[in-house]
Amino acid sequence: MARSTRPPAPRRSGVELLPPETHSLARGIPESPEGTLFVLGDRGGIRVDPETRFEVLFGRNEPEVHVCLGADDPGISRRHGLLSWSPQGWSLRNTGVVPIRFPGSRLLLSGHEEPLGSSYTPLFIRTEAKREHLLELRVATRPPRGEKAKVDDPTRRPTTWELSEHERLLLTALGERYLRHEPHPQPNTWKDTYLLLEDLDPDYGWTTKKAEHDVARVRERLTRAGVVGLTRDEVGEPAGNAINHNLLLELLVSTSLVPPDLRLLDR
Repeated sequence: MARSTRPPAPRRSGVELLPPETHSLARGIPESPEGTLFVLGDRGGIRVDPETRFEVLFGRNEPEVHVCLGADDPGISRRHGLLSWSPQGWSLRNTGVVPIRFPGSRLLLSGHEEPLGSSYTPLFIRTEAKREHLLELRVATRPPRGEKAKVDDPTRRPTTWELSEHERLLLTALGERYLRHEPHPQPNTWKDTYLLLEDLDPDYGWTTKKAEHDVARVRERLTRAGVVGLTRDEVGEPAGNAINHNLLLELLVSTSLVPPDLRLLDR
Protein backbone atom coordinates (compact mmCIF):
# COMPACT_ATOMS: atom_id res chain seq x y z
CA MET A 1 0.00 0.00 0.00
CA ALA A 2 1.35 3.40 -0.99
CA ARG A 3 2.22 5.67 1.93
CA SER A 4 0.07 8.80 2.27
CA THR A 5 1.82 12.14 1.81
CA ARG A 6 -0.87 14.08 3.66
CA PRO A 7 0.61 16.24 6.45
CA PRO A 8 -0.30 15.54 10.08
CA ALA A 9 -3.89 16.61 10.76
CA PRO A 10 -3.97 19.81 12.84
CA ARG A 11 -5.80 18.23 15.78
CA ARG A 12 -3.72 19.36 18.71
CA SER A 13 -3.79 22.07 21.30
CA GLY A 14 -2.70 25.40 19.80
CA VAL A 15 -3.67 24.52 16.20
CA GLU A 16 -7.06 25.52 14.81
CA LEU A 17 -8.55 25.50 11.31
CA LEU A 18 -10.15 28.72 10.01
CA PRO A 19 -13.33 28.36 7.92
CA PRO A 20 -13.54 29.78 4.36
CA GLU A 21 -15.86 32.57 5.51
CA THR A 22 -13.18 34.00 7.84
CA HIS A 23 -12.85 37.77 7.31
CA SER A 24 -9.67 39.25 5.89
CA LEU A 25 -6.76 39.20 8.35
CA ALA A 26 -6.17 42.85 7.45
CA ARG A 27 -9.21 43.66 9.58
CA GLY A 28 -7.63 42.17 12.68
CA ILE A 29 -7.36 38.86 14.54
CA PRO A 30 -8.70 37.57 17.85
CA GLU A 31 -6.60 38.28 20.93
CA SER A 32 -3.81 35.70 20.84
CA PRO A 33 -0.43 35.01 22.45
CA GLU A 34 2.48 36.89 20.89
CA GLY A 35 3.86 35.01 17.89
CA THR A 36 0.64 33.19 17.01
CA LEU A 37 0.47 32.70 13.23
CA PHE A 38 -2.71 33.11 11.16
CA VAL A 39 -2.73 31.93 7.51
CA LEU A 40 -5.73 32.47 5.22
CA GLY A 41 -6.38 31.46 1.62
CA ASP A 42 -9.56 31.50 -0.43
CA ARG A 43 -10.69 28.13 1.02
CA GLY A 44 -9.98 28.83 4.65
CA GLY A 45 -6.85 28.77 6.73
CA ILE A 46 -5.17 27.87 10.00
CA ARG A 47 -4.13 29.38 13.35
CA VAL A 48 -0.95 28.09 15.02
CA ASP A 49 0.57 28.94 18.40
CA PRO A 50 4.38 29.12 18.20
CA GLU A 51 4.89 26.70 21.10
CA THR A 52 3.46 23.84 19.03
CA ARG A 53 6.38 23.94 16.53
CA PHE A 54 3.75 23.05 13.93
CA GLU A 55 4.89 23.55 10.31
CA VAL A 56 2.25 24.88 7.91
CA LEU A 57 2.20 23.74 4.27
CA PHE A 58 0.27 25.58 1.57
CA GLY A 59 -0.22 24.83 -2.12
CA ARG A 60 -2.51 23.44 -4.80
CA ASN A 61 -2.99 19.83 -3.69
CA GLU A 62 -5.58 20.11 -0.93
CA PRO A 63 -5.05 16.59 0.52
CA GLU A 64 -1.33 17.31 1.00
CA VAL A 65 -1.41 20.79 2.54
CA HIS A 66 -2.92 22.62 5.51
CA VAL A 67 -3.99 25.69 3.49
CA CYS A 68 -5.15 25.18 -0.10
CA LEU A 69 -4.28 27.87 -2.66
CA GLY A 70 -5.03 27.87 -6.38
CA ALA A 71 -6.61 24.40 -6.44
CA ASP A 72 -7.49 24.67 -10.15
CA ASP A 73 -4.30 26.44 -11.28
CA PRO A 74 -1.50 24.15 -12.54
CA GLY A 75 0.94 27.05 -12.16
CA ILE A 76 0.71 26.71 -8.36
CA SER A 77 2.87 23.88 -7.03
CA ARG A 78 1.25 21.05 -5.11
CA ARG A 79 3.31 22.14 -2.08
CA HIS A 80 4.23 25.73 -2.79
CA GLY A 81 5.41 26.98 0.57
CA LEU A 82 6.33 26.04 4.12
CA LEU A 83 5.93 28.22 7.23
CA SER A 84 7.99 27.20 10.26
CA TRP A 85 8.84 28.58 13.70
CA SER A 86 12.24 29.07 15.35
CA PRO A 87 13.32 31.12 18.39
CA GLN A 88 13.90 34.01 15.94
CA GLY A 89 10.28 33.90 14.76
CA TRP A 90 8.30 32.57 11.79
CA SER A 91 9.95 32.07 8.40
CA LEU A 92 8.68 31.25 4.91
CA ARG A 93 10.37 28.85 2.47
CA ASN A 94 9.34 28.72 -1.19
CA THR A 95 9.07 25.01 -1.99
CA GLY A 96 7.32 25.64 -5.31
CA VAL A 97 8.39 26.70 -8.80
CA VAL A 98 6.84 30.16 -9.19
CA PRO A 99 8.23 33.03 -7.04
CA ILE A 100 6.23 34.36 -4.09
CA ARG A 101 5.90 38.16 -4.02
CA PHE A 102 6.01 40.17 -0.81
CA PRO A 103 4.58 43.70 -0.62
CA GLY A 104 6.80 46.12 -2.53
CA SER A 105 7.56 43.57 -5.29
CA ARG A 106 10.25 41.75 -3.28
CA LEU A 107 10.40 38.18 -4.63
CA LEU A 108 11.06 34.95 -2.74
CA LEU A 109 12.48 32.56 -5.33
CA SER A 110 12.16 28.78 -5.38
CA GLY A 111 14.25 27.14 -2.67
CA HIS A 112 14.82 30.39 -0.78
CA GLU A 113 13.72 31.23 2.76
CA GLU A 114 13.04 34.55 4.51
CA PRO A 115 11.84 35.58 7.98
CA LEU A 116 8.34 36.98 8.29
CA GLY A 117 7.71 40.43 9.63
CA SER A 118 5.34 41.08 12.47
CA SER A 119 1.65 41.79 12.02
CA TYR A 120 0.01 41.62 8.54
CA THR A 121 1.69 40.34 5.35
CA PRO A 122 -0.19 39.65 2.09
CA LEU A 123 1.64 37.31 -0.29
CA PHE A 124 0.99 37.17 -4.04
CA ILE A 125 1.74 34.33 -6.48
CA ARG A 126 1.34 35.20 -10.16
CA THR A 127 1.10 32.23 -12.55
CA GLU A 128 -0.09 34.04 -15.69
CA ALA A 129 -0.21 37.63 -16.89
CA LYS A 130 -3.70 38.15 -15.46
CA ARG A 131 -3.88 35.42 -12.83
CA GLU A 132 -2.61 36.03 -9.31
CA HIS A 133 -3.36 34.30 -6.01
CA LEU A 134 -3.42 35.89 -2.55
CA LEU A 135 -2.33 34.31 0.72
CA GLU A 136 -2.78 36.39 3.89
CA LEU A 137 -0.45 35.99 6.87
CA ARG A 138 -0.63 37.69 10.25
CA VAL A 139 1.55 37.23 13.32
CA ALA A 140 0.13 38.33 16.66
CA THR A 141 2.25 41.00 18.33
CA ARG A 142 2.64 42.15 21.92
CA PRO A 143 -0.08 44.64 22.91
CA PRO A 144 1.28 48.21 23.08
CA ARG A 145 1.99 49.78 26.45
CA GLY A 146 -0.37 52.40 27.79
CA GLU A 147 -4.12 52.10 28.01
CA LYS A 148 -5.16 48.50 28.56
CA ALA A 149 -8.58 47.08 27.90
CA LYS A 150 -10.52 45.37 30.64
CA VAL A 151 -11.92 41.91 30.09
CA ASP A 152 -15.46 43.15 29.47
CA ASP A 153 -14.54 46.19 27.33
CA PRO A 154 -15.97 46.17 23.79
CA THR A 155 -13.50 45.76 20.97
CA ARG A 156 -12.49 49.09 19.44
CA ARG A 157 -12.66 48.84 15.65
CA PRO A 158 -11.53 51.36 13.02
CA THR A 159 -14.18 53.31 11.16
CA THR A 160 -14.92 51.17 8.12
CA TRP A 161 -16.70 53.00 5.31
CA GLU A 162 -19.75 51.30 3.86
CA LEU A 163 -19.51 50.62 0.12
CA SER A 164 -22.16 49.26 -2.19
CA GLU A 165 -21.42 46.20 -4.31
CA HIS A 166 -20.79 48.32 -7.41
CA GLU A 167 -18.68 50.86 -5.49
CA ARG A 168 -16.47 48.09 -4.10
CA LEU A 169 -15.94 46.62 -7.57
CA LEU A 170 -15.23 50.07 -9.03
CA LEU A 171 -12.75 51.09 -6.33
CA THR A 172 -11.00 47.71 -6.49
CA ALA A 173 -10.56 48.17 -10.25
CA LEU A 174 -9.35 51.75 -9.76
CA GLY A 175 -6.96 50.86 -6.93
CA GLU A 176 -5.82 47.32 -7.73
CA ARG A 177 -2.14 48.39 -7.59
CA TYR A 178 -2.64 49.52 -3.99
CA LEU A 179 -4.30 46.24 -3.04
CA ARG A 180 -1.42 44.32 -4.64
CA HIS A 181 0.99 46.34 -2.46
CA GLU A 182 3.03 47.46 -5.45
CA PRO A 183 5.74 50.06 -4.80
CA HIS A 184 4.65 53.68 -5.41
CA PRO A 185 1.13 52.75 -6.62
CA GLN A 186 -1.09 55.10 -8.60
CA PRO A 187 -4.78 54.76 -9.50
CA ASN A 188 -5.54 53.12 -12.82
CA THR A 189 -6.54 55.45 -15.64
CA TRP A 190 -10.26 55.96 -16.16
CA LYS A 191 -10.01 54.17 -19.51
CA ASP A 192 -8.30 51.11 -18.02
CA THR A 193 -10.76 51.10 -15.12
CA TYR A 194 -13.72 51.26 -17.53
CA LEU A 195 -12.37 48.44 -19.73
CA LEU A 196 -11.90 46.22 -16.68
CA LEU A 197 -15.39 46.98 -15.35
CA GLU A 198 -17.03 46.50 -18.74
CA ASP A 199 -15.47 43.03 -18.94
CA LEU A 200 -16.47 42.08 -15.36
CA ASP A 201 -19.95 43.61 -15.14
CA PRO A 202 -21.24 44.61 -18.61
CA ASP A 203 -24.90 44.76 -17.50
CA TYR A 204 -24.29 47.77 -15.24
CA GLY A 205 -23.75 50.10 -18.20
CA TRP A 206 -20.29 51.32 -17.23
CA THR A 207 -18.72 54.29 -19.00
CA THR A 208 -15.64 56.30 -18.09
CA LYS A 209 -17.90 59.20 -17.05
CA LYS A 210 -20.06 56.93 -14.88
CA ALA A 211 -16.95 55.54 -13.17
CA GLU A 212 -15.67 59.09 -12.49
CA HIS A 213 -19.07 60.19 -11.19
CA ASP A 214 -19.44 57.21 -8.83
CA VAL A 215 -15.93 57.70 -7.39
CA ALA A 216 -16.65 61.41 -6.90
CA ARG A 217 -19.80 60.48 -5.01
CA VAL A 218 -17.76 58.29 -2.61
CA ARG A 219 -15.27 61.15 -2.09
CA GLU A 220 -18.09 63.56 -1.33
CA ARG A 221 -19.62 61.15 1.17
CA LEU A 222 -16.35 60.68 3.05
CA THR A 223 -15.61 64.43 2.94
CA ARG A 224 -18.95 65.14 4.64
CA ALA A 225 -17.95 62.58 7.30
CA GLY A 226 -14.74 64.50 8.05
CA VAL A 227 -12.06 62.86 5.85
CA VAL A 228 -9.64 65.48 4.49
CA GLY A 229 -7.67 65.62 1.24
CA LEU A 230 -10.45 64.42 -1.05
CA THR A 231 -11.38 67.71 -2.77
CA ARG A 232 -9.61 69.85 -5.35
CA ASP A 233 -9.87 72.88 -3.05
CA GLU A 234 -7.87 71.05 -0.36
CA VAL A 235 -5.26 69.54 -2.69
CA GLY A 236 -4.93 72.47 -5.13
CA GLU A 237 -4.44 72.44 -8.87
CA PRO A 238 -3.27 70.56 -10.75
CA ALA A 239 -4.89 67.87 -8.60
CA GLY A 240 -4.00 65.02 -10.97
CA ASN A 241 -4.43 61.68 -9.23
CA ALA A 242 -3.93 63.17 -5.76
CA ILE A 243 -7.55 63.16 -4.62
CA ASN A 244 -8.14 59.57 -5.77
CA HIS A 245 -4.77 58.56 -4.29
CA ASN A 246 -5.88 60.01 -0.94
CA LEU A 247 -9.25 58.29 -1.24
CA LEU A 248 -7.66 54.88 -1.84
CA LEU A 249 -5.26 55.34 1.07
CA GLU A 250 -8.18 56.17 3.38
CA LEU A 251 -10.07 53.07 2.24
CA LEU A 252 -6.99 50.90 2.82
CA VAL A 253 -6.11 52.36 6.23
CA SER A 254 -9.70 51.96 7.41
CA THR A 255 -9.78 48.36 6.01
CA SER A 256 -12.79 49.36 3.89
CA LEU A 257 -10.85 47.82 0.98
CA VAL A 258 -8.68 44.77 1.69
CA PRO A 259 -6.49 42.55 -0.54
CA PRO A 260 -9.10 39.76 -0.77
CA ASP A 261 -11.29 42.24 -2.70
CA LEU A 262 -8.95 41.56 -5.62
CA ARG A 263 -10.87 38.33 -6.11
CA LEU A 264 -13.71 40.48 -7.46
CA LEU A 265 -11.50 41.08 -10.51
CA ASP A 266 -11.22 37.32 -11.19
CA ARG A 267 -14.91 36.79 -11.88
